[in-house]
Amino acid sequence: MQDKVIVTCALTGVLATREQCPWVPYTPAEIAEEARRAYEAGAAVVHIHARTDEGGPTYEPAVFAAIRREIEARCPVILNFSTGGIGSMEGRVAHIREVKPALGALNMGSMNYAKYSARRKEFVFDFVFENTFKDISYLLRVMKEAGVKPELECFDVGHTNSIWPLIDQGLLDRPLQFSFIMGVLGGIRATAENLAVQAREAPPDSTWEVVGISHQQWRMVGAALSLGGNVRVGLEDNFYLDAQGAQMAKSNGDLVEKAVRMARDTGREPATVAEARALLSLAAPW
Repeated sequence: MQDKVIVTCALTGVLATREQCPWVPYTPAEIAEEARRAYEAGAAVVHIHARTDEGGPTYEPAVFAAIRREIEARCPVILNFSTGGIGSMEGRVAHIREVKPALGALNMGSMNYAKYSARRKEFVFDFVFENTFKDISYLLRVMKEAGVKPELECFDVGHTNSIWPLIDQGLLDRPLQFSFIMGVLGGIRATAENLAVQAREAPPDSTWEVVGISHQQWRMVGAALSLGGNVRVGLEDNFYLDAQGAQMAKSNGDLVEKAVRMARDTGREPATVAEARALLSLAAPW
């Protein structure tokens, strides 16, 4: 039987701008077109942040609902909505409660979150990304009530090990789905050895994907494919088709195409939407 890999595409993010990459989508229709391109290239899941038409971040349920309608009119890809950011927990999760995607991304701990420019000898940005157990528990309760499966976003090993009290309280149900984000300053370094540690820390019945940030994305995709994990690519995480930053992707589909090619080169086949639903233990769509 062919070894399947779930390819997720993070379409737009919250920080990427058209000044950095002209093909970053903002509007619901633009995001949906990128979802279609990713799906046609082999992605089974799309990870979504909502943007205003001018490119700013928004958590408005109406915008997420419009994105869902636009995507579902184009393709059957699995929807994963973000809850990450700064602001009240109620505001950050209202779209989960109202729009009910299959998956909801949930950050599993607090951290320093920064970007440093060695050329300029200064921090580009520098803040504390706060996610207390109180807030995590609140988000999990909302997701459980809405029938949305949490995707546990872990920036370090401590985040991965934060699952146990939440399982004990009945807020998390196994099997779990993890995203191991690697290469953010303040979190775990993007190395194959560190990814293997993260994978070992997850319960054995879990599924997991790697999220390699910026130029480290492709090395981490290769490591995850070798370790039997799933992968995430997309303009949220990385603009380039090469590790040197010489060739910019012109769509999310370009990045997915490369991930699929890498998977097949290692003897793995991208999972269809139906196969991904089964692997992720997701209910059938309504």
